[in-house]
Amino acid sequence: MYFATESPVWGGGRAFYDPQVSGRVLARAHLVKAEQFADIAAQEMYRQPGTDLDLTEALTRGRAVLGAGRYETLVCAGQVDRMPVLTFTAPWGMADVQGVPPSLPYLRFLALGLLLAGAWDRGAIAAYVAACPGVAGHWSEQGIADLLEGLDRAHQRGRA
Repeated sequence: MYFATESPVWGGGRAFYDPQVSGRVLARAHLVKAEQFADIAAQEMYRQPGTDLDLTEALTRGRAVLGAGRYETLVCAGQVDRMPVLTFTAPWGMADVQGVPPSLPYLRFLALGLLLAGAWDRGAIAAYVAACPGVAGHWSEQGIADLLEGLDRAHQRGRA
């Protein structure tokens, strides 16, 4: 995962996935129908939801470029329980763009999503996110861990 370009909604760098870069990417998966995925992708592509996407190329070849804009490339990143893991990212690679640090609200949103997946502890998430291009040098591992500790406590209170 790396952060680049500027989000008008979040006010900082956006998260992208570059399948050509080695290493691991922590992610939280959601089981959705193809129509739901198409609607989510359309919203992120600034397109009108309600049009089905042809997922054939992404599922058979691993990648389908639908346009030149950010989030207009579909990628099949593997499988979980024999179900395809689809995401959308940019058609460019991580080395092709300059990193842009994410805003605090966006960083909080992404890190909390990873924490709520339940697969990693705060320390592992903080270390991972702090090392991501675009974040490294702007947000410290300790700062992200502290942010997650506060979010985790607030989430636990909300479930009580």
